[in-house]
Amino acid sequence: MKDRMPRLRAFLRDPRAQAVLLAAYTALSAAGLAFAGLSILWFLLLLVSLLLLYYSDLPRRVKWVWAGVVVAVLLPVCASNGSSYESFMEVATQMGIYVAMAVGLNVVVGFAGLLDLGFIAFFALGAYTYAIFFSDQANHVIAGHHFPLSGDLFWLCLPVGLFVAALFGVLLGLPVLRVKGDYLAIVTLGFGEIIRIIFNNLDKPVNITNGAIGISSVQAPRFFGISLSFPHQFYYLVLVLLAIVLYAVQRLEHSRVGRAWKAVREDEIAAQAMGVPLVRTKLVAFAVGASFSGLMGVVFAAKQAFIDPTSFTMLESITILVMVILGGMGSLPGVVVGACLVTLLNIQLMPELTNWLNTLTTAGVINFPSALSPAKMQRLIFGIILILFAVFRPQGMIPAKTRRYDDAVLSRLAAEWRETASGVRRDGGRPTAPGYTSGHAAGQEGAKEGASL
Repeated sequence: MKDRMPRLRAFLRDPRAQAVLLAAYTALSAAGLAFAGLSILWFLLLLVSLLLLYYSDLPRRVKWVWAGVVVAVLLPVCASNGSSYESFMEVATQMGIYVAMAVGLNVVVGFAGLLDLGFIAFFALGAYTYAIFFSDQANHVIAGHHFPLSGDLFWLCLPVGLFVAALFGVLLGLPVLRVKGDYLAIVTLGFGEIIRIIFNNLDKPVNITNGAIGISSVQAPRFFGISLSFPHQFYYLVLVLLAIVLYAVQRLEHSRVGRAWKAVREDEIAAQAMGVPLVRTKLVAFAVGASFSGLMGVVFAAKQAFIDPTSFTMLESITILVMVILGGMGSLPGVVVGACLVTLLNIQLMPELTNWLNTLTTAGVINFPSALSPAKMQRLIFGIILILFAVFRPQGMIPAKTRRYDDAVLSRLAAEWRETASGVRRDGGRPTAPGYTSGHAAGQEGAKEGASL
């Protein structure tokens, strides 16, 4: 028995064995989703295969291709065999929207260390930007009855919603850069509530948002003459946008801007002394995070065809923050997992559990009061989950990893920098490497930013 355990461990560490086992698990869960009756269970098991794929030792490109095949082919094809096809696609679409928003908030909170409790405001800005001009609501403001705009222009509204949210992210960032920590959280919380209240009361004296009634009959997007109105159509749209968002954030994380965000998060004074422009770095974090939220706000308004201020409450901001904390602040795969888990709990698992308990109550098996149903107690359940994670896993489900660089490459770059510096000294100049700012220059830049504020 003792001799078999090392062989088994060595077998499981082999990437080829992992690929075979993972393929078997994925095929089994896909077949279960396609043919079994308990579809929700197989739906979850198929999603778990993506988590197993993350922990496997397969090459990175293989993982991306594998994950793409699962989410773009296996999941919709296998789910289409059952009667709950559109329901599963609706859940998957909501997951994609929340994942993109959580990834955006992770840029602000996880990378830059700026606690933002009003993140849902940028989502509302993107949603109202689309809803006002793609319904007859804009006719109350602009004469001529040119609205609603055609659904073919939806694709042009995506960058518009992104830009509007990014602009408001910068406008929010400018006044709040003087505060940090708890004070920053309170200010951003106030910003989120102000935006919601404005949309709630902007029906007088000019009816722009239709107030608490909301905007209905929003035009559906059109793609080459095809109207996108079903959840499975929006699923592919969200999937493409989510892939772009994940790729952009993954590239930003390991870029100079991403390293500057993390430096500011760890120690603002030390980062500024090392040449990191503090104000610009924070504003870029606010703008990038907000832009992803505004982008998904456009998609949300187009999918729902109706929006009102109740969709953008403070609880939504807290829910997105919970996704980031549960997954692991600063961890891109962790945030994706956290967003999927919380969305599933909110949309699918808790209502299913509530229905099951109600069925047992109706049948007389148990006497479960409706006031204690999981759907009504979800905030309490989230609070308990957060406490448990804070006690037993404070870094989240998948903690952030510090990227390791090859020592040989770093030594070669250091030698090249020394050679460049010595050559500059012989010429009488300052030994400054290209792309970096000296501490003195950084101090001057920081002083200028402080004076401008």
